[in-house]
Formats: sequence, C-alpha cells, structure tokens
Amino acid sequence: MQIRLASVMVDNQDKALRFYTTILGFVKSKEIPMGQFRWLTVTSPEGAEGVELVLEPMGFLPAQTYQKALFAAGIPATAFITNNVQSEYQRLKSLGVSFRGEPKNMGPITAVLFDDTCGNLINLVQPSA
Repeated sequence: MQIRLASVMVDNQDKALRFYTTILGFVKSKEIPMGQFRWLTVTSPEGAEGVELVLEPMGFLPAQTYQKALFAAGIPATAFITNNVQSEYQRLKSLGVSFRGEPKNMGPITAVLFDDTCGNLINLVQPSA
C-alpha cells in the first residue's frame, strides 16, 4: 500500500494552480475536466516520484466551513518539507507570500506557517539534523 495522492481544498482552482506552480515551483501533473471543476494535480520536482497534490475544489458547503475553521484556528492543511527552511522562507517572502511569523525551532523540526492564498495555511518544515 502506498500514498500517491494528498489533497488540499482550494477556493479557486485557477488561483491555486498559479500559486502552487508560479510561487512554490511545483509542476502541473494532471488536468482532467470534471463538470464545472477539474481533477487538477501538481508535483514537486524535488519530491518523491509519483506523489501528487490534488488541488481539490470546494463545491461542498461543509468543506468550506471546515477549511475556514482550520484557517481561523491556525491549523495547517498540510506540511511541506524543505532542507533549508530559512532559505525557502526568504525566497517565498520575496515573492510576496504571507507568513505567520518567522521560522521557529520546535525541537525535532524548525517550522513556519504560510498562507497559500486559497484558504489554507501550510506548514513549511525542516527536520532537525
């Protein structure tokens, strides 16, 4: 058994695709029309081969409520791993990404939250050596 897909709910698939590719540097993998929405995935050029992030449209009211509650509580929708959180923080900040504070050492990790502009907080994490 393998994990090949993970999802983040997004309030706008076009805006999400722009952010995840243009700002984060991910690459569009799949785009399949499905009614008013699309099966839309991105991959990380630095990530494990075959793992895709689904940019999941929120056409379901309870999903919107859940996403807003997570965001308001400061709970990340997911986490992305980096080898140099400080460098990634500076790079993304220079591109206009909104962060909740600066990277903080939390024992086994150093982490910082950022806003993906699509309704989610993402935890940017560097494991300690």
